[in-house]
Amino acid sequence: MDGSQQGTPEQSTPQQGTPTSASPAGAEKRRVVTGAATAATILISLALVRDVLVSATNWRLYFVAHDYLAGRATAADLEAADTDALATLVSWPSFLVWIAAGVAFVVWLWRARINAELMSGAAAHRRSRGWVVGGWAAPVVNLWIPYQVVADIWRASAPRRSAPLTLVNAWWALFAAATVVVKPIQWRMAAKFDSEQDVLSNANVSTLLTALYLAAGLLIILIVRRITAWQTHGPAQSSV
Repeated sequence: MDGSQQGTPEQSTPQQGTPTSASPAGAEKRRVVTGAATAATILISLALVRDVLVSATNWRLYFVAHDYLAGRATAADLEAADTDALATLVSWPSFLVWIAAGVAFVVWLWRARINAELMSGAAAHRRSRGWVVGGWAAPVVNLWIPYQVVADIWRASAPRRSAPLTLVNAWWALFAAATVVVKPIQWRMAAKFDSEQDVLSNANVSTLLTALYLAAGLLIILIVRRITAWQTHGPAQSSV
């Protein structure tokens, strides 16, 4: 993802293409990020629990389907398992957890971006501040702009400007693989079950998707905590 951009954050033209403009960094005050970081961490964790529940209900559907074909379960059991799987996936509480987690993360990211500009200057960022929000919604460019935003905040906030991007790179690779590759496949599988093998394949792919999201979720929580510690406590907390 990062390799598609020309030059380093310090070398590239600052704040290329923007939905909005920002006021001069010198006129702003540093934002408190600890509360937003806590909210984002809790809600991301709940979203990950939701993913685990979706995977579990898909496996329950498979086992009930297997028992039904073997004569050990009734049609009512099969219908109930199918209904439970669908309800877990599309229920309002489930949907709202995902939305709330995304909003909390973007709120934290916005505040962290302002602090990062105050710490290292706006020129340390490849994208202007409007892309902190817009980069997630814009088609196509959402494959790399959110990564750039987080990577630049990481670099600008780190006590050592040469801080490696290993965590950020791993998070984005896992998140992108889950969202762009595996999730569309799983949705297509879940739309039509013609055989027991279809139900089993859906459960397997659902488990893979959950594993990718769990790994990406744990990494972004660690990234949030570390950037928050850098911006709040400085070098003394750089190992958090």
